[in-house]
Amino acid sequence: MTGKYAVIPPGILWRGKTRNGLRCRSGASAVEFAIIGPVFIVLLLGIMSYGGYFWLAHAVQQLANDSARAAVAGLSASERQSLAQSTINSEVQSYAFLNAASATVAVTNQTNSMTVSIVYDASSTPFFSLSGLVPMPPSTITRNATIMLAGY
Repeated sequence: MTGKYAVIPPGILWRGKTRNGLRCRSGASAVEFAIIGPVFIVLLLGIMSYGGYFWLAHAVQQLANDSARAAVAGLSASERQSLAQSTINSEVQSYAFLNAASATVAVTNQTNSMTVSIVYDASSTPFFSLSGLVPMPPSTITRNATIMLAGY
């Protein structure tokens, strides 16, 4: 204090107002973040979880396509099943978060076509770890690939 008058630094309250006449809002940003922050974080986690789900579904479809291409070379139903399963076992390692033990392969032979179906249980992947917080699609991913036999 110098003389009779105190020097008030900028930003310090002086009778409920700052020196430039505005009210003090020092805690408003923290309150706004406390309201919006959790919603924003859950939204980001949901985006990552759904992105992971779509990536897994695409990867399983690619495995079904590759398995169908390999299985078409088989001469019998058991050989086609074996070729499809061995293709999945060899290619699943090139996809992160996929496990061959979680995939079930079925080869269905029709008169003019062959269908390879893959049912993949994705519940053990990290994308489904937030399923209680973020609503997720079913953890069982089913994809099919059909190849026409004997020409067009």
